[in-house]
Amino acid sequence: MVYSTNNIVQEYGVPLGQPEDPQNAAFLASVRHRILDCGIVKPKGYNVSWHSNPEIEKHHFGHSHPMKPWRLTLAKSLIMSYGMHAAMDTYVSRPASEEEMEDFHSKDYLEYLRTAKVAIPDDSDPKDYNLGGSDCPIFEGLFNYCAMYSGASIDAARKLCNNESDIAINWSGGLHHAKKAEASGFCYANDIVLAILQLLRKHPRVLYVDIDVHHGDGVEEAFWSTDRVMTVSMHKYDALNFFPGTGDLDRTGPDSEGNPGAHHAVNVPLNDGIDDDQYTWLFKHIVGMCVDRFRPNAIVLQCGADSLAGDRLGRFNVQVQGHGKCVEYCKSLNIPLLLVGGGGYTPRNVARAWAHETSIAIGCADTIDPIIPKHTPYRSHFRHDTLFPTLEQILGDPRPNRNSQKKIDEIVRSITEQLRFVNAAPSVQSMYMPPDLTGLKDEVEDRLKEEREAYDEQLRRDREEGVGIAMEY
Repeated sequence: MVYSTNNIVQEYGVPLGQPEDPQNAAFLASVRHRILDCGIVKPKGYNVSWHSNPEIEKHHFGHSHPMKPWRLTLAKSLIMSYGMHAAMDTYVSRPASEEEMEDFHSKDYLEYLRTAKVAIPDDSDPKDYNLGGSDCPIFEGLFNYCAMYSGASIDAARKLCNNESDIAINWSGGLHHAKKAEASGFCYANDIVLAILQLLRKHPRVLYVDIDVHHGDGVEEAFWSTDRVMTVSMHKYDALNFFPGTGDLDRTGPDSEGNPGAHHAVNVPLNDGIDDDQYTWLFKHIVGMCVDRFRPNAIVLQCGADSLAGDRLGRFNVQVQGHGKCVEYCKSLNIPLLLVGGGGYTPRNVARAWAHETSIAIGCADTIDPIIPKHTPYRSHFRHDTLFPTLEQILGDPRPNRNSQKKIDEIVRSITEQLRFVNAAPSVQSMYMPPDLTGLKDEVEDRLKEEREAYDEQLRRDREEGVGIAMEY
């Protein structure tokens, strides 16, 4: 396979139909006015790319299933109605090849995804590889669906690797529960793991941050035994009553101190009702500590919108503004950033969050009108005409916040102690290189070797001086 940019992506700019379609022409005229009114231009000093494939939006999990790929249509319509696409390089991503997906997933599992017989609508009988049942149904075009959202994340990661983007976006990705040979939690292929594997081919260290209401168990498990990836997951935790039942505060990585991945899994278990102020303070504090200690060269932020108030499955009081502040903070670090979607089961709120976070990525969040443009397709589906409905509009009565200050303090103390043992100079790992990234491998390994030598030299000096350092164990 040829790994050239031209073979991977193509320009994408028509949201509804063909340019000669009168409805589409009127829409585009309204968008042009909106772009001028809001002063939307490409950001100065950095580049943002948006990766998607409209074919993903056409898939259907079943009438009663909470996952609705149509939420991507709603998000796209809002992003393009504001004219935000004018500030980004917008691409139709190609489906990932089976070879690319085998970077993480087993060949047998991928073959089963490709050939599994489509179940009757809403079939609840379990099948192999945890497929079937109510969570991970087998539907028409399942493998293509997986390949398309995975391809978009791979494309986005490669844009970062090639220095063609500073922030790359794939709202169709973020399917963080999928395992090497097992579907889980509405997730079949783990595009995040595939994207991080791309990033590791250039970047010595990648920080993965997950703000989905569910624990990012699939990504954590995939990188459990490496010190080149640190995973941070903020989620609702209830071992017995909330999926997937993992992600407690003490889950910090392998128990063996000799395992490179020890201490590199950071979990922030939360209770129902956490609000914007508490959530964003905790996010900035925890992620800030991780960045200071781990010194990542790239960040992947999973922006699961089921952590928003009013989600069909989530139970937090986080609003679009608070969710967006997490993106804003990661952007402020000026580290290559990949934004992916994730959960989110109230489509109108998913669309609001990802449109707002796109505006943050391109630097126009303060200039766009929060009133949803009247020319927005499917505008009636938003129920309220603003990007930022109040908690009272969303919920009526906000849920009680069951996260005491004592609990928050305990989380911070525990993670602070955990990070004392993190060594920011990981060991070198050899891995397969696609042809156009092979030349980067030696450069990365040289950088890792230099960091390791510098760390060892500083450790030797400290020992000679009788000082010792906190991370020694």
